[in-house]
Amino acid sequence: MPPILAPVRPVFRAVAEAMVPAAQRYGAAEWTAMEAVVERALGARPRKMQQQLVTFMRLANVLAVGMSGQTLVSLPVEKREQVLHRLERAPVALVRRGVWGVRTLIFMGHYGR
Repeated sequence: MPPILAPVRPVFRAVAEAMVPAAQRYGAAEWTAMEAVVERALGARPRKMQQQLVTFMRLANVLAVGMSGQTLVSLPVEKREQVLHRLERAPVALVRRGVWGVRTLIFMGHYGR
């Protein structure tokens, strides 16, 4: 089975760098270790939940364009933080839950590596 994060890896990493400042200094080995923890956790979840994560990451990247004129991946870290703070306070509950779910996975990956 292909890695779940593969289609959204740049977005996942951009969000991780905004949520965990130490991730800005990750090298290849740290990213691999972090993503392996997240992949294992996601692999134990239903396929529908895995797809929801990928969909949310894509949506967050597009919503960033509407808020800032650029994708999350192309924004500097400070602007990514601002976009993510706005998304975590969004009027749509699914968007807020998506941010908290991704944050949980990122923290798990960061501390679990």
